[in-house]
Amino acid sequence: MKSRSGALARIAVMGLLAFCAGGVASAVPTEPSAGLIFEDCDLLDHGGVPRAQAQCASLSVPEDPAAPDGRRIALRIARIDAQVPGLHDDPVVLLAGGPGQSAIDAYLNMQAALRRLNRERDVLLVDQRGTGGSHRLACDEPDDIDAVPADAAQWRALAEACRKKLEQGADLRFYTTSDYIGDLERVRAALGSPRFNLIGGSYGTRVAQEYLRRHPDAIRSVVLDGVVPPTLAMPGEHAWNFEDALQKIFARCAADAACAQRHGDLNTQLHAAQRRLDGARDAQLYADVLDFSLRSGRLSRDGLALLIRLYAYQPESAALLPMLISESLASREAPLLAQLDQLSQGLGGQLAHGMELSVLCSEDAPRLQARPEDADTLLGTALVDGALAQCSVWPRGEVPADFAEPLVSDAPVLLLSGEFDPVTPPRYAEQVLRTLSHARHLVAPGQAHIVMTRGCMPKLVKTFIDTLDAASLDAGCVDVMGPTPAFLDYNGFGP
Repeated sequence: MKSRSGALARIAVMGLLAFCAGGVASAVPTEPSAGLIFEDCDLLDHGGVPRAQAQCASLSVPEDPAAPDGRRIALRIARIDAQVPGLHDDPVVLLAGGPGQSAIDAYLNMQAALRRLNRERDVLLVDQRGTGGSHRLACDEPDDIDAVPADAAQWRALAEACRKKLEQGADLRFYTTSDYIGDLERVRAALGSPRFNLIGGSYGTRVAQEYLRRHPDAIRSVVLDGVVPPTLAMPGEHAWNFEDALQKIFARCAADAACAQRHGDLNTQLHAAQRRLDGARDAQLYADVLDFSLRSGRLSRDGLALLIRLYAYQPESAALLPMLISESLASREAPLLAQLDQLSQGLGGQLAHGMELSVLCSEDAPRLQARPEDADTLLGTALVDGALAQCSVWPRGEVPADFAEPLVSDAPVLLLSGEFDPVTPPRYAEQVLRTLSHARHLVAPGQAHIVMTRGCMPKLVKTFIDTLDAASLDAGCVDVMGPTPAFLDYNGFGP
């Protein structure tokens, strides 16, 4: 798997706090909007396929806000006009996750869930500086390392090579959350200073909370989906959060007679699979997910842990985890290698690792330390160790003194969580809720990371943004959600 290992290495250490970009085809310009000139455009996916029609614009901003005459970067902006224009002048602004995901990528992943909102309100997308079409800070993907670097020296070498490449065209100190908020305020001013309805997912919830802290009068409402508390240093608790979610998945299987009979004690099975992967094994052939050519590889202990982690992000893929562990223990690695290949291609190109490091190294690393109690978890301390190693050679930007303080606000806020979220569990939203006086938290049973695309959530989010009254939402429809039953084999789950 050498040709895709670089992407897997980056995925392995990323917080993956993303909503789980393409070019723009311009046509005839429309009228200016308070300084921004929008043109008809298509939003393309990573395969170059048009996925949505929009109006696109670009705004030049200083890279260093304190040096307006210095280097400037162009922000890519897209607006999806309301289907019924003229009803509201307060757009919905989607804040992507990652850190490192493009807002346009996030929109393409969840445009169906935003359709209700988009009927009466414009949806505004501003690629965060360092992502997508806004001076993207992408690192080269090396071909000569294992799926996960073996030690801190290897992580530092990766980060140092990336830094040297990117420093030729960017000052990496100025790609933080605070810099993005400054950009959003410049865009808002260019649009005539409307009030924004913010929807943040994962890392985007950090952006939304900090934006509300700095510019409360600019914000009409906030939806936080997969909440990251300001007090959290990423990825400090990721290993434990994942372990907790994994144990809940195992408990569901144990409570189901068919799953328990088919897959046995999953903790025991997983440890046995790990021991088998540590031993000498022949390489296995698997089919490339794009061209079906045969490739050769060996599944490693780290590769299995990474695959399990990524599968836990959605209830449909989490339902495959018992079978995935059984397949690994039975030495049937080819399907698992193919899945790792597919995930590396799907995620590796969407997240800008250089921008991610500028955020993590400035905002999180000074507060981050490995937790000894994580050593015995499936992920261990690798996420924290890898982040700290990379940040040891990465420039750091300035962070406001109160950046990590709880947000105190009386703005209308709706918080959303998935019961089995492996990275931003419901307790995080409960923590944030304590200092919000006009807010409500909804937990989707059986769901995982990012839930506003699920069931009746799009309807509830629209009602909240229309009424600004989270307390009166009739959220009984959320209670009928539940987990996807565990797969017994490749034919699916039982009757």
